[in-house]
Amino acid sequence: MAGQVERLRNYVGGKWVESESTAWEEIRNPATDEVLSLVPMSTKAEVDACVSAAAEAFPAWRNTPAVVRCRHLFQLKQLLEEKQAELARVITLEHGKEYRAALGEMRRLIEMVEVASGIPTLMMGDYSEQIAPRIDEYSIRVPLGVFAMIPPFNFPGMVPFWFMPWAVALGNTYIIKPNEQCPMTQQRLFELIDQVGFPPGVVNLINGGRDVATWLIQHPDIRGVSFVGSTQTARTVYRMCAEYGKRCQAQGGANNFLVVMPDVDLDAIMPNIMESCFGNSGQRCLAGGVVLGVGAVYEPLKEKFLEACRKLKVGCGLDEDTDLAPVVSRPALEKLHGAIERGIREGARLLLDGRGVKVAGYPNGYFLGPTVFEAEPGMHVFDEEVFGPVRCLKRVETLDEAISLINASRYGNAATIYTQNGAHAREFRYRVECGNVGINVGIAAPMAFYPFAGRKDSFFGDLHGQGKDVVDFFTDRKVVIERWLPEREVRERWF
Repeated sequence: MAGQVERLRNYVGGKWVESESTAWEEIRNPATDEVLSLVPMSTKAEVDACVSAAAEAFPAWRNTPAVVRCRHLFQLKQLLEEKQAELARVITLEHGKEYRAALGEMRRLIEMVEVASGIPTLMMGDYSEQIAPRIDEYSIRVPLGVFAMIPPFNFPGMVPFWFMPWAVALGNTYIIKPNEQCPMTQQRLFELIDQVGFPPGVVNLINGGRDVATWLIQHPDIRGVSFVGSTQTARTVYRMCAEYGKRCQAQGGANNFLVVMPDVDLDAIMPNIMESCFGNSGQRCLAGGVVLGVGAVYEPLKEKFLEACRKLKVGCGLDEDTDLAPVVSRPALEKLHGAIERGIREGARLLLDGRGVKVAGYPNGYFLGPTVFEAEPGMHVFDEEVFGPVRCLKRVETLDEAISLINASRYGNAATIYTQNGAHAREFRYRVECGNVGINVGIAAPMAFYPFAGRKDSFFGDLHGQGKDVVDFFTDRKVVIERWLPEREVRERWF
């Protein structure tokens, strides 16, 4: 089998390197179950070589003017624009998501590179003249060295680019460890990075699983780690980084609420709710997980929500008319089936069961149709992130009750309100305890120039990805207190 499919490589010190590992894992197409490639579980020696290459490249890269560093990003953006459709197809092949979602991911990725190209402005320091007689004080931002990224599977292209473009534009060197379930997208992206011609060692790729992530965190030359994934793993990464003296930003899980007020036009908002709940194969950290209908709107909301769910076409992500594509893997599908069974055992009312869905021409795909429960707090499907097309509905009587339910959740990633009442929107925005707030927007995804926020068990750290936060994360401030005496005084004092 190994001779029939692509064997993915590492990219270290500006060169493609065949891994010497004896452990390889299969990457399968979620729609067909066919093997697409083999990814190596790199060895510790290979990780050490990768970090060494990045560390050796740092002094010269730091010495490169920021405007020159950013020219590499300008070139990369142009290549990404030209290849975005091709790259989106790779995302769909290995992840399964609908092709339009993959195109959206590529658009966001390109925006990250575009905004990071403005680093010469973003990294400017501060200056105070004459803070004392003939003394000035100022701060400058300085890069720190080698950083690493440990990403999730659900956005294999975009999430590493929440961090990498800023890090290298600021003068650091970088290592991406692609998620072992979806590593092909980064392989293709690094082919473009190679064409751009970054100096050897500035941007590196090392494949592998948990062991490789651990070795990166433990390595003495790694200055900081960015992570996105489950809450359990985010907490572990954060703790390990603290133990080894690293900077860390660790984005965890989510269970996001959508609140629907009685004053809305349900037909107008339903497409937005559907995209929030079921886009990206339902595997999105900003997905609407629980839909709360306030008062009398609940029954018509439930009816229209279920009607819209039944109209979603389940199919291969590459088919243009697919609304809901397969989930990433067979184990992921089995886990979702387990969550549905648990919901039934705990007393949640199953309104729509997607387990029996069949997709013509794709008998081996990992498909699950839209699945909807009526559920209550205390039930697993209501309280926890069910990463796939499984959603909950619940009636609440007031906006205050809805906000209380949201704030009682251990997660704090995102929440949305649908309303035409400005007072309700402001009350929601002010009181809700989460990082990303949507008002009539079901996917509260910040633009590249704003931080990707998160609270409670959805984020561990102080500085988020994207925007000004990521500039602070990848630099330290050097404060200079400076006095220059006039030449006459220098002669009088020293000669």
